[in-house]
Amino acid sequence: MAETDHNHVYFLMNIFLKLGWYFRAEWRRYVIAGLFLVAVDVLELMIPWLVGRLIDDVLAQRLTSADLWFYVVVIGVLGLIIYVMRFLWRMSLFSASFQLAELLRQRVFRHLTAMAPSFYHKHRTGDLMARATNDVTAVEMTAGEGVLSGLDGVVTGILVLLVMLVFINWQLTLVALLPFPFMAWYFYVLGSRLHDGFRDAQERFSDLNDRVQESVSGIRMVRAFGREAREDEVFLSVADRAAEANMRVAATDSLYDPAIFLTVGASFMLSIGMGAWLITQGTITLGELTSFTMYLGFLIWPMFAYGWLLNLVERGNAAYTRIGALLDAQSPVVDGGKCQQPPSHDINWRIDRFCYPGSTTPALADIDLTARQGQTLGIVGATGAGKTSLINLLLRYYDDPGCQVSIGGVPVPDYRLHTLREMVAVVPQDAFLFTATIAENIALGRPDASLDEIRAVARLAAVEQDILRFPAAYQTLVGERGVTLSGGQKQRIAIARALLLDAPILILDDALSAVDVGTERSILAHLREARQGRTTLILCHRLSAVEDADQIAVLGHGELVELGTHRELLARKGWYARMFDYQQLERAVVSGR
Repeated sequence: MAETDHNHVYFLMNIFLKLGWYFRAEWRRYVIAGLFLVAVDVLELMIPWLVGRLIDDVLAQRLTSADLWFYVVVIGVLGLIIYVMRFLWRMSLFSASFQLAELLRQRVFRHLTAMAPSFYHKHRTGDLMARATNDVTAVEMTAGEGVLSGLDGVVTGILVLLVMLVFINWQLTLVALLPFPFMAWYFYVLGSRLHDGFRDAQERFSDLNDRVQESVSGIRMVRAFGREAREDEVFLSVADRAAEANMRVAATDSLYDPAIFLTVGASFMLSIGMGAWLITQGTITLGELTSFTMYLGFLIWPMFAYGWLLNLVERGNAAYTRIGALLDAQSPVVDGGKCQQPPSHDINWRIDRFCYPGSTTPALADIDLTARQGQTLGIVGATGAGKTSLINLLLRYYDDPGCQVSIGGVPVPDYRLHTLREMVAVVPQDAFLFTATIAENIALGRPDASLDEIRAVARLAAVEQDILRFPAAYQTLVGERGVTLSGGQKQRIAIARALLLDAPILILDDALSAVDVGTERSILAHLREARQGRTTLILCHRLSAVEDADQIAVLGHGELVELGTHRELLARKGWYARMFDYQQLERAVVSGR
């Protein structure tokens, strides 16, 4: 039992020790809140004493009208002062806890944005969202209401006990406190159950959050395959587990109040019985017994505060542990570079062998490929040939000792990640648009861009005519993930967004797959004109997109199998020539020619 008590005290204090860095940084707010709180407690304790004096004056028949008005005015003034001070300490304390929540969310967000893709392969989106929202809120309540409950409960309890022991009667106080050790023991037993229950409830909430996020994101696929009923069953199963975990926590938490009421009831019975006997002995007066019972009523709050504190601390401990585990996770890609500016924007890949984490099958092998500054390099190949893997290594989404990727002759690990990402603008196949206006989505990388600049890149991406067809034009609000736009419109808006950055290196990762051949040719013609002297990488399945490229690299099973211009590759009669003839035939069949 002693070991259990020790562990419980450790868990109780652990969260406050973990948050010590924040308490030290914001000590002024907490000190001000503490001083006002102590002042409020002292002033509140004066009221029962005044009431006891009033009753004794009435019984002694010495109360005058002036004395009555004095008591009324003093109690009224005390109430007003307590009201103002309570407002001040709450403002100081809760503003500090709200700021902690904001700070933690900023840290979580910055940490997540610095993580490499392999991190997200191991963590579910719903779980990350739960840690950034629900868990942070639990820590915020611990730093706010938890500190309030602990400090106010301790101060009130100590002051009330001192007044009862010193100024009223110590024997009566000891008798009144007899039931309290049993309540303390009961709270210790409940504490360990709460800790385990809260941890399980937080994990079940993550599962529920993840399921909701996945279902909403894939709602089109759910409807397309008629899986509404099945998804409903799965969701209800996850929701039931979350509800059961929370019910177990609620069941444990509900045991606190009965224990408190039983303890207080027993304490009042003992106080009244002992107090009546002391009055008959002439040891205390009726007014003192009245004050004593009022002070005993004040002890209800410290007991409730302790129960509420256990609730918040156990929840905060579980939440902060989860947040800490997230913030302690290290990205496999270390931002340790120092180079700020490349001598040129030539790109070179020298890859002996590259495997994705957890896989032994090489995604790339035996590659020596160069893209000169100002050139357009086409990278083609069958699905799974390794096209995107080349880009992932260039952007340092992955690091591997068997891969040497450089820009301007400088290995990409020698650049700061921010510098590297500034040099490259990427247009992915699955263009992601935010819930904002079309203009804001295009200006994502340059929020200060003018409307004229936005329109200029929209024309280069051959999307302005589509935008102007909307009643609100560039101020049209795009639904979540661009749901109000077609696939081709989303891709072209993403291209315009990349062009606005005017980065030295532009990567189109199958970014023209959703547009027709005519629009594709128009966009590529605009790019050649607008990006003279800059490097462009075009990854695609439709070979018409790379016909005019300065050089075309053909990948097969992670290896470089062909390299040359469009004409050279056609002359070799290899994979490129066969695929080009097939696509030309397919296009002729579709067009009916």
